[in-house]
Amino acid sequence: MNTKSEFLLYGLGILTAILLRCGVSLHPYSGAGKPPMYGDYEAQRHWMEITVNLPITDWYRNTSTNDLQYWGLDYPPLTAYHSYLCGVVSLFINPEYVSLTKSRGYETEEHKLFMRYTVLLVDLLLFIPAAVVYFKSVYKKTSKKSLITPSLGTLLTLLYPGLILIDHGHFQYNCVSLAFAVYAILFVCTRRPVLGSICFCLALNYKQMELYHAIPFFVYLLSTCIPKPGQSALVGVTRLAKISGTVILTFAVIWAPFLINVSSTFDVLRRLFPVARGIFEDKVANVWCTLNVFYKLKLYIGNEQMFRYCTVATFVAVLPSSIDLFLRPNVKKFVIALINSSLAFFLFSFQVHEKTILVVALPVMLYLPAEPIVCFWFLILSVFSMVPLLLKDELMVATISLVLFYIVLFYIICEYRPGCNNEMFFPRYDNVIQLLSDTKKSGHYRLLFRTFRKHYKTLLTMGRSLLIIASLSGCALFVALILIFHPPMNYPDLFSLIISIYSCFHFLAFFIYFNFVQFNIPPAVEDIKHFKFKSD
Repeated sequence: MNTKSEFLLYGLGILTAILLRCGVSLHPYSGAGKPPMYGDYEAQRHWMEITVNLPITDWYRNTSTNDLQYWGLDYPPLTAYHSYLCGVVSLFINPEYVSLTKSRGYETEEHKLFMRYTVLLVDLLLFIPAAVVYFKSVYKKTSKKSLITPSLGTLLTLLYPGLILIDHGHFQYNCVSLAFAVYAILFVCTRRPVLGSICFCLALNYKQMELYHAIPFFVYLLSTCIPKPGQSALVGVTRLAKISGTVILTFAVIWAPFLINVSSTFDVLRRLFPVARGIFEDKVANVWCTLNVFYKLKLYIGNEQMFRYCTVATFVAVLPSSIDLFLRPNVKKFVIALINSSLAFFLFSFQVHEKTILVVALPVMLYLPAEPIVCFWFLILSVFSMVPLLLKDELMVATISLVLFYIVLFYIICEYRPGCNNEMFFPRYDNVIQLLSDTKKSGHYRLLFRTFRKHYKTLLTMGRSLLIIASLSGCALFVALILIFHPPMNYPDLFSLIISIYSCFHFLAFFIYFNFVQFNIPPAVEDIKHFKFKSD
């Protein structure tokens, strides 16, 4: 692809991404017109109200003017600072938007437009540039047989339905923490660990769910501090001191207002890690929600005990990937290790929400040029796992439209891009005919076995295609089920639970697969500055 065509593709992709975001923002949002608690839209507005009207010491503390039971702040300080900035703009436009204790449930058309613009602005300033820079920097050179070029990888990332639906439909600011995470991954992959550490600290201090990515960052950066053969120990100590100092300083700056006294610090920490809420709230596609069908965990196991079980299970699940990354380090493993770590946390950790699958989807999107088919399959399943939430928010029209658009776009990229390997998804017609012809001629089982060995690539492609088609057909069937039929009165959550369990088994299979992929990448022989993923 020449430079002019690539530039046009980037421009078209970004404009399409903006158009789809604006289109989804016209749909309902979380808790629209549903007092007394409303939903995430009201939560974000309320945080603007609290931060702009109360002293910083009261942001995370229960007071007469800050009822923590009504959408109290439960994200780290960087989210609070962002809410404060939005609150200042709200005051300038219309003080009624954030009037203390009087603005609950404020939902005028002008305010909705303002809130939607705040999400679109940070998406344009942070996430969209992060995706463009990542793919252009990390996938600098792609082989002629590569299916997904940097520009196409960027396009598929920017048009991922899950993030658009949650941020611009349901209403959240996930694009902020995910953008910081993308920059952090970019800097680690391009051997700039100090900048990577700063960006990851920003991501973690915007949303604590970035802990899902923390272990691979810690393990890989620690492995870079181990002196290579011929290097003195001082080299490793110096690297470790730089990274550690960067992390401590970044946290100190962000947390400074809350480190004045111990009480303020613990006020924040109690809000960030609310063990009392229980293992899960809604039906989420993880192991504990699935097990709860057969054994009522909430009924028989206390929250603190369950928290310990979840911690141990998560640690055990993420341990093999982490050990491999540390003992056999290779920057090519880093993004895969992020997938494995975040999937382990999603499947086994405490207090998981449906929307948290976006944290897993991020490294999957970044790995898409290396494993297009599997990553695409995962991304569709990730949206499917959020169907009960999206249905509750009345976003199913937007969901179905975006997913169908994404599937068609991916198919076009697979089948019609000039010069690409068109057998990436479906086997070539002539190969299938040759396979059937050879099979018909093979009368003896030994000849049949030899025929299968000869055409094993075609068989693998056929098998994978049929598996994906069956999987996505199941998704379509369950979506039709939940849209057309009402669940039994005795089991109002039946359809949501079926979707969660179906998704959970898929995520477990993906977890095994990506661990297998990581373990099959050898340790790096040389400490190269730039690298290229192997494409299908």
